[in-house]
Amino acid sequence: MAKLAPRDLAQVLSELPPQPHDPNVLVGYDTADDAGVFRLSDDVALVQTVDFFTPIADDPETYGRIAAINALNDVYAMGGRPLTALALVCYPQKEDLEVLGRILRGGQRAMNEEGVVVIGGHSVDDAEIKFGYAVTGTVHPEKVIRNAGARAGDKLVLTKPLGTGAITTAIKRGAASGRAIEAAMRVMTQSARRASEAMARLGAHACTDVTGFGLLGHAYEMARASDVCLRIDSVRVPLLPETLELIAQGMLTRGDRNNRAYVGDAVEFAVGVSREMQSALFDPQTAGGLLISLPPASAEEFVSEVDSFVIGEVLERRGPLIVVV
Repeated sequence: MAKLAPRDLAQVLSELPPQPHDPNVLVGYDTADDAGVFRLSDDVALVQTVDFFTPIADDPETYGRIAAINALNDVYAMGGRPLTALALVCYPQKEDLEVLGRILRGGQRAMNEEGVVVIGGHSVDDAEIKFGYAVTGTVHPEKVIRNAGARAGDKLVLTKPLGTGAITTAIKRGAASGRAIEAAMRVMTQSARRASEAMARLGAHACTDVTGFGLLGHAYEMARASDVCLRIDSVRVPLLPETLELIAQGMLTRGDRNNRAYVGDAVEFAVGVSREMQSALFDPQTAGGLLISLPPASAEEFVSEVDSFVIGEVLERRGPLIVVV
């Protein structure tokens, strides 16, 4: 299931009436950040997010686990600590309920391993299976890490390789190899907790998790919110096995087209960046990595602690928001 086109969604949100001003709303939907943040006291703020999608793995428990990791990522991207979760279930009542039980089991196990308690949920009889979570966490109000705040001179760090969109599309069409499938499942079930803790301790200036809008869609939101230019070195961007080959075979979702339209002329590609690589950078991800803007010394320490990759740098804005070389 693809997200609504980001450009269409942004237009709809822009037409909503203004809400009453509340100084305790530290992060709302107006900044296209990963989660909402609401201050409860001088020391505690709530971090809230919700995410769900159609099956992305053949094994029900793996699907449940990926859905959990994907939802948790939004809280981790804000520097928060997730605490509780509510399950969102759309499932055909006529189908095998044992499969549903396995989906829920996989998700709950992943949540519990992260120290998160599933305290309830809501289910709907639906012809198409969808599953995910609403997650609530906490963060110190003065330690929220937003997608705004990237500074010229920072290094850009990515914590997971790209390619899950192309590979899961290939899985649905029976074109993915066992090697590619195994790599994608391993990445999508990898927690961002360690990366989140490390970036908070090392003074990250900005962060976003890379999901449905692809690397360039989320980088665009970071660059725009921070009023900077992000220079991305495509050669240094990690890819899952066979990603470019599958893209060349047409294993793309409509997210590729939607994300290109969303970023528009805010991105400039060097001549040597292939069409396939461009699509990899726009490829919608599930439970993707964190894109973090860190001071150079902190970035060096981060990659020594966390399996991650320096993929570019932050520049003063003098032209396009993103330059890909």
